[in-house]
Amino acid sequence: MIGLIGIKKDTPLEIREKFSVNPKKRENAINYLRDEIEEIVVLSTCNRTEIYFNYFLEDKEILKKFFEAFDFDKKYIDYVFISKGEKAIEHLFRVICGFHSKILGEDQILGQIKEAYSFSLENKLVKNKLLRLFQEAVTCGKRFRKEANLYKIPVSSASISVNKVIEEDGKKVMVLGYGSVGKLVVKNLISHRSIEEIYIVVRDKSKVDISDYRVKVLDFREKNLFINSMDGIISCTSAPHTVIRKEDLEKVGKKINIYDLALPRDVDLELYKIDRFKILNIDDISKIDDKNKHLRRERMESYKWIIDKYILEYKEWEKLRDISPYINKIRENKLNEVSKRYDTYKKKSKEENKIVEKMIESMGNFYSNKAIKVLKEEALKGREEECLEILKKIFF
Repeated sequence: MIGLIGIKKDTPLEIREKFSVNPKKRENAINYLRDEIEEIVVLSTCNRTEIYFNYFLEDKEILKKFFEAFDFDKKYIDYVFISKGEKAIEHLFRVICGFHSKILGEDQILGQIKEAYSFSLENKLVKNKLLRLFQEAVTCGKRFRKEANLYKIPVSSASISVNKVIEEDGKKVMVLGYGSVGKLVVKNLISHRSIEEIYIVVRDKSKVDISDYRVKVLDFREKNLFINSMDGIISCTSAPHTVIRKEDLEKVGKKINIYDLALPRDVDLELYKIDRFKILNIDDISKIDDKNKHLRRERMESYKWIIDKYILEYKEWEKLRDISPYINKIRENKLNEVSKRYDTYKKKSKEENKIVEKMIESMGNFYSNKAIKVLKEEALKGREEECLEILKKIFF
């Protein structure tokens, strides 16, 4: 059965970051679980940590196994929920289309789910139900955004942060991290001609190739040479520790607006106490009232039928997959029966006759295909068990 372990809605940021899974932790957990879990996909973003799996265990056993594998602190277990079956499936489709994002309909979640799925695919951690589920979910997410034209109503933590920098008349901005969110931040900054200087801080400077004259690429050793002269700082690294420390910044100077889009948080909590800095974390940013949010909600609600369509198609596939062993058995028994009947004919007539053989095979195909068709139809209506009882008496 498909299951999901996730963090409950409205869990405080300081608790959510306890469940953050960086690439190293994910790799260690996967190796720990590889021989025990049939399929698994791990999604960890600034808003959520969700683990999708295909396994049969009681809830307490599942939680115990995953908390051990990911080294989660058991004292936070009450902040976690488990969903199974249809609820888990529906949750994924709504997540990938942006309905469960703190910033409604934001764009990053589709790419983040694709990355999580690709990692599991490359490591042979999806092969049956989760393989099909995530293929359908990614296709649904792409179609939903395309047909709803969500790109025409942009809203994301990146765009909101950049807009706030512009509102504050910021000219010089530093961006820490150049992953999917960092790239979107930089793209938004470059589109505003009022921005005069953009400093991108990364571990490997060779990974940034931007020709805009306003862009300067730094490594983390160089950032403190410029950080105190910034108007705005937007931090979105995947580091497991703070990257903007109290000692990096001077207490006195011009006002600096800092936008922390990371989980766990990039900004030292001590900096919140200093008047020079105005700091917004990912939860603060998600609460900013943006007129685009209301437009997006209306647009997204009117295209929910796309989600319903893909969920139905996946459920139908799952039902038909569950009866596939019986379909194969019907076909196998048909072949055996055709062979036996033709052998009986040859013994009686003492000669081979290809026309008779074809006729017997044709009749076998007719009735077996008819039975398979009826079984599929009844399975989609939820009546496969009753139908199977009858077909077993006829074909097995």
